[in-house]
Amino acid sequence: MPAATATSPWYKHLWPWIIIGILACSVTLTLSMVTIAVNNPDNLVNDNYYEAGKGINRSLDRELLAQSLLMHARVRLDDVTGEVDLRLTGNSTPATLELNLISPTQPEKDRKIILTRSETEQGRYIGQLTDKIDGRRFVELLGSQDEHVWRMFEEEQISHDKDLLLGDEPLQGAEDQ
Repeated sequence: MPAATATSPWYKHLWPWIIIGILACSVTLTLSMVTIAVNNPDNLVNDNYYEAGKGINRSLDRELLAQSLLMHARVRLDDVTGEVDLRLTGNSTPATLELNLISPTQPEKDRKIILTRSETEQGRYIGQLTDKIDGRRFVELLGSQDEHVWRMFEEEQISHDKDLLLGDEPLQGAEDQ
């Protein structure tokens, strides 16, 4: 029978340290991902999806009203002064309009602008922006006619060198109506 030989202890070998290193890295990365997830919650999830679904039908009714009133708008954002110049055509001329520039992913970049009708020019509405807005936005224009609210809603690429046209695209979600 061969004699027992003394071997070096496990911590002097390379492979146990490689395995421990892999496990330590995965634990460290997991803890850092959990920390990031806890500190930056996702605010895009709507808990009340049933009410949001009912709201889709209400907004389609408002968009159909805008379509039946033949509403169209041209929006110009002045980069220097921050002035919002909106030219409205159609069968509705409310005293004020609400223009919402909605960021798809960052709610802190949403902007709400109240536009007032110009006394001197027919169909012109004027408002004021507080900061520069660029990039992709959902553009929502709200007005009223005979105590009913109409709405124009489109996705646009906003830049200060071009006009935004609302009411020029077919209504999404109401193709059968």
